[in-house]
Amino acid sequence: MSLEAPNLDDRRFQDYVDDAKRLVQQRCPEWTDHNVSDPGVTLIETFAFMVDQLTYRLNKVSDRNYIKFLDLIGVQLFPPSAAQTSVTFWLSTPQDQPVEVPRSTIVSTKREGRKDPIIFETAENLVIQNVNLVKVLSVSVEGLPIDYSEILGIDSFTCLSQVPMPGEVLLLGLDEAAPSNVVALRFECHIEGVGVDPNNPPLVWEAYDGGKWLPCELEQDTTAGLNQPGDIVLHIPPEHEVAVINNLRAGWLRCRVVEPEEGQPFYSSSPHIENVGAFTIGGTTKAVHANIIDNEILGVSEGVSNQEFTLQQTPVIVSQTPHVIEVSTDEGFEEWNEVETFAGSSAVDKCFVLDKVEGKLRFGPAIRLEDGTFQNYGAVPPKGAAIRLRQYRSGGGQDGNVARGALCVLKSPVNFVASVENREPATGGVDGETLENAKVRGPVSLRTLGRAVTVEDYEHLAKAAAQGVSRVHCVPVMHDDQEHGVRLLVVPAVGDDEDGTMPFARLAPSRELLASIAAELDKRRTIGARVIVEPPFYQGITVLVQLRARLFADPDRVAEDARLALYRHLHPIYGGNEGKGWPFGRSVHSGEIYAVLQRVHGVELVEQVQLYLADPLTGDRGHPVQHVELAENALLFSYGHEVKVLAL
Repeated sequence: MSLEAPNLDDRRFQDYVDDAKRLVQQRCPEWTDHNVSDPGVTLIETFAFMVDQLTYRLNKVSDRNYIKFLDLIGVQLFPPSAAQTSVTFWLSTPQDQPVEVPRSTIVSTKREGRKDPIIFETAENLVIQNVNLVKVLSVSVEGLPIDYSEILGIDSFTCLSQVPMPGEVLLLGLDEAAPSNVVALRFECHIEGVGVDPNNPPLVWEAYDGGKWLPCELEQDTTAGLNQPGDIVLHIPPEHEVAVINNLRAGWLRCRVVEPEEGQPFYSSSPHIENVGAFTIGGTTKAVHANIIDNEILGVSEGVSNQEFTLQQTPVIVSQTPHVIEVSTDEGFEEWNEVETFAGSSAVDKCFVLDKVEGKLRFGPAIRLEDGTFQNYGAVPPKGAAIRLRQYRSGGGQDGNVARGALCVLKSPVNFVASVENREPATGGVDGETLENAKVRGPVSLRTLGRAVTVEDYEHLAKAAAQGVSRVHCVPVMHDDQEHGVRLLVVPAVGDDEDGTMPFARLAPSRELLASIAAELDKRRTIGARVIVEPPFYQGITVLVQLRARLFADPDRVAEDARLALYRHLHPIYGGNEGKGWPFGRSVHSGEIYAVLQRVHGVELVEQVQLYLADPLTGDRGHPVQHVELAENALLFSYGHEVKVLAL
């Protein structure tokens, strides 16, 4: 059982006797004989014994009974969820043979003082291919291809038409596909493609998956828009495949000329290329903040119902696919599937239930019927059969939401890999549910019975529908020009950078997360109810303050602490007076900013506070105001707070 009952009163017999004797010394100083032979002490011990019995019975009621009732109706603590990110493994030098980074390769953050590093494991195998460039084609706007493969390295050629036009492409064919690899394209070029901004050329890079072109992330471009010798480093999407284009089979990449943006210069003539080559210098794969355990042997079946086995590592991270155990037979191993409850199972259903918080795996019980027979809810593994769990993940928590570049230590040695980094922050890590939260959730679960009617019902069911959600807020839609329904606002679980800031893009929940919540609520909503699952409207806010530091206080330290205090108080996830995130729709007043800053160590006086509405995308801000009003579906986002500190 994952709900631990509290001990309401931990005092025992001797504690009561000692307390009584201390009171005797204070209130009856003439009573000096406190030996066990004294009749008065005998009375004290008698009453202490009686009170001890009352305390024992007290611990069986109240909160203890409440917890047991929650257990009876099936309320269990939510396990933590694991943060995920992509990690890139960089090779020391390009290799002639493929380099394999096996699944469960361990990477971590740097150790800081006595704090243990945060461990991540790769979730799948990564193969860094050895590729070579074999085809080079130029395709005009009309779709006419020109093959330059035969003269590559012999004579120069124009990769575009004499006067380039948007829509023209340069096709590069690799001898092998390079999914999830980092490919470097080494160009030898003349400075002929004049007119463009070398730091912002009108070019995009894409990879072909056999059906459509997918964008490649550009890591580096030292060619100044194909105008000088240099390297273009691309992160190839995992869908990249070998395909046939113009009757040529290769792993295709392309450089496409696009319409220039407003104010962006364009090519006046085509770049000239003398030679180009390709090689891989790294690869990217998914990593999770958890230990991945494969084929753990749980034990041997006794051939009876209601068997229980304990996993070696806890808690178990929620998986998108149900867990599977394998039970040995004479022919090998057969699969048994995970279910939420045994209520709908029969004696032939090969199923089990997994308590993810305590890490206990249980098989179905046998219930005695009125006629004296027993009915099994779930099959019973045969006696002597070995039981193993195919795979599970243990760990998770909010600590896994590390910043970009934090995962830089390679714990598992991999040949020819020189370094590792996460180019995106890790997201989705949520701590396990507390007992206090489960006590609040229990009555809601009992009342809703899996149906969404009220605003609280939608919020409760949405939190249970998906992992990686930090906050959920439901706003009813009651406008006359719209259908009646609800708008469910979802804030994903993300972390801050080291300086306390948070890139705005992190607060956008993934499409998969929104879709999973919407699909679950669609099963629970009342007939005719309209449900919209979306992120909240984020109102950017910038605070400019002027402080005076105390005598001997470091102004730079005071400024940094004050800035962090602003980001923390106005944080959409950890802010507010209770530290549970800034309340949805709550306005901001300059007066409370004074109070927040006055509590910062080293601040003598808060002289000035100015609030500005800011655009979280562009950073543009308006006129200073004394308070910021928020709509009911809006949430704050801090952008560019500025602190000026004056010394006394």
